[in-house]
Amino acid sequence: MRHSDERPQQAATPARDPDRMAVWSLLYLGFLFVNWEQAPLSRWLAPTLVTLALFVAGYLYALRHVRGHRLLWFANLFALLGYVLLPYNVSANTYLIYAAALVPLSGLTVPRALGWIFASIALLGLESMWLGWPLRFQLMVMAITVILATAVYAANYFERERNLRQAELKLSNDEVRRLGGLAERERISRDLHDLLGHTLSLIAIKSELAARLLDRDPVAARRELADVERVARDALGQVRQAVSGIRAAGLGAELAAARLLLESADVQLDYQLADVALPAPVETVLALVVREAVTNIQRHAHASRAHIVLEQHGDEARLLIEDDGRGGVIEPGNGLAGMRERLAACGGRLEIDSVRAAGTRLRISVPLSPASDGAARGNLLPGGAAHA
Repeated sequence: MRHSDERPQQAATPARDPDRMAVWSLLYLGFLFVNWEQAPLSRWLAPTLVTLALFVAGYLYALRHVRGHRLLWFANLFALLGYVLLPYNVSANTYLIYAAALVPLSGLTVPRALGWIFASIALLGLESMWLGWPLRFQLMVMAITVILATAVYAANYFERERNLRQAELKLSNDEVRRLGGLAERERISRDLHDLLGHTLSLIAIKSELAARLLDRDPVAARRELADVERVARDALGQVRQAVSGIRAAGLGAELAAARLLLESADVQLDYQLADVALPAPVETVLALVVREAVTNIQRHAHASRAHIVLEQHGDEARLLIEDDGRGGVIEPGNGLAGMRERLAACGGRLEIDSVRAAGTRLRISVPLSPASDGAARGNLLPGGAAHA
């Protein structure tokens, strides 16, 4: 499935852009210009603008270039800006809330991070007492700061943990695929060695014998060459069967791999398989179609849920693949072309229903009759394979 406005794949991350969201969060700096005391503009505006310029510069730099424990230095800087501004602007606690948002990203343990946050807020309270603020106003500012700082800390902490789990899951999936591919290559190597080693040796021996007999006994030489042709044709048939087996994939195994792939992109996959006796070539074609469809859901659909259903209707197997993504699938594309070619080779068909912002639905129908087996197998052989 290709969509009308494809975007680069974002590895194992949600569709949203965290940097963009962080920039949008700068709108909360507007609270610096909410003057609770109705103080004269000349008293608080200049210090506010100076600290604001320093904050925005540090914030954008940290967003792009700073990771890990170094973020704690910027959290300290933002808190310091709040302390400096507090005598002029009672909304200076805004800087401490931004500082609290950075703390979980610095990698501090939860006890140390919470200790840092509450110690910073306590210093703010002591400064407000030193400035002689009314007790009721002090308590209100402290309560607002504690609630908001704790909330943004918790939100960023859980977001960071979720991203770490996603990264670990992706690494685990990549390792499983790598080991699976390595085992498959070793199996293919053994199969081809067992399959072709004896045959090629026999062809070499008979060809050498035919060359020796060519002048002395042309009839015997022709017999040997006929044997070479027969052995070569037998070997070609065996290679075709081996290639079909190599590319074959069980539908159940493909669905299990699909669930892991989509989980790494925060897409929940549910599937229901009826008890359908699928001929091996038909199961292979359906498995390859599932692989192509799921890969495109993960890369392009921006979905949160996907659903796959396999049922039997008469002498047909029917497969439904749908997602709740952005839709807008357009027909051209090697992915869809590959699906159609594979299905057409075994007498199947593909229907697409994709409305922008309403998801995509693929309906696949494949006959179960034995007559389709040869066609399906032929599509998996060298020269007849359609690559997605």
